Amino acid sequence: MKMTKVEIFHVRATWSPNWNPVIIRVHTDEGLSGLGEVGLAIGVGHSAGVGMVKDLAKKFVIGADPMKSEGLWESMFRGGFWTLGGGAAVCGGMSAIDEALWDIRGKALGVPAHVILGGKTNEKLRAYASQLQFRWTEEVNQKPAVKPEDYAEEALKAVSQGYTAVKVDPLQYDEAGRWEGWDLRKVISADKLKVIYDRMKAIRDAVGPDVDILLEVHGYLSTTTAIQIARMLEGMNLFFYEEPVPPLDVEAMVKVSQNTRIPIAAGERIYTRWGYREYFEKHALDIIQPDLGLAGGLSEGKKICDFANVYDIFVQCHVCGSPVATACALQLEAAIPNFIIHEHLTWALKKDLRNLVKQDLQPKNGYFHLSDAPGLGIELNDDVMAQYLAEEVK
Repeated sequence: MKMTKVEIFHVRATWSPNWNPVIIRVHTDEGLSGLGEVGLAIGVGHSAGVGMVKDLAKKFVIGADPMKSEGLWESMFRGGFWTLGGGAAVCGGMSAIDEALWDIRGKALGVPAHVILGGKTNEKLRAYASQLQFRWTEEVNQKPAVKPEDYAEEALKAVSQGYTAVKVDPLQYDEAGRWEGWDLRKVISADKLKVIYDRMKAIRDAVGPDVDILLEVHGYLSTTTAIQIARMLEGMNLFFYEEPVPPLDVEAMVKVSQNTRIPIAAGERIYTRWGYREYFEKHALDIIQPDLGLAGGLSEGKKICDFANVYDIFVQCHVCGSPVATACALQLEAAIPNFIIHEHLTWALKKDLRNLVKQDLQPKNGYFHLSDAPGLGIELNDDVMAQYLAEEVK
């Protein structure tokens, strides 16, 4: 079997200008195809992801055997010169291609990708409702949660749907609802701390003691401020504290971890085993959050998770993209013994995003149950995706 064509779909979402998934489909001469996604749907970099996939496809993919993904991964990583340096765009392109190869291999063998990864160690996957500050709704362009009662309301919506865990960033909007309205790199003043505390307390009071609350701060904070907030919120029995500081300084993450009883999670901006190694060796994290569309795909993701298991570290894949990203994460999380919980982002509820594929990947009563469909278990909705086709490499 040989790969003959790579389609690159650049989803420039008119329904959300800040949401731009890059999805690829790799075709073979035996009629099988596979899907993958560059993990750069948010922020800056999605256009670079398109270009990286194009370059990698021309040099390494066309004419290669999709059943030999391990060798292809090594060729891309070590044979592209700049690719050996890693980074979001490089690793994103490699990741999307690797995911597509796992999809093809599963289809060729007639089994789900998790079977090739070792089979299920988890029959069902607990999910949490992610990013309540954006509202937990199918509607787009909603006003953000600002008042404590707004946060309580969104948490209760998720709980009413069967979720037993919710995640929120109570710092992303200031007290007036302005995006990143506070300077969070400095020591936060008492009035701002009260706003943060009141938002978190409103959620805890609303959902009670039996629902887990996950705290997310997107790496905005200085080390001092991260510890300041952790100590303020320790009494709320939080499930984890995500990206308290930027991922560039391992020692800063270690310092935060050593100064709080809340488990520390991070990893969406850490790439490959080499990026994670120092975090593991220094016991900086309790939970890792690799994004399979950035960390190196399913091949590298499985290695990272196994590496984490050596250090007794749990895994929650970062999922912030199209249903392709969701499908990849679920396949890996089903197979690994150190899975802890699955991220289900509020954007995953939006109809326009769900319509990109034919299958609707939504949990039931807060849990995912994987089908026995081969590969990643999903197919693109071609009628929708045709408008987003950006490049074809043959």
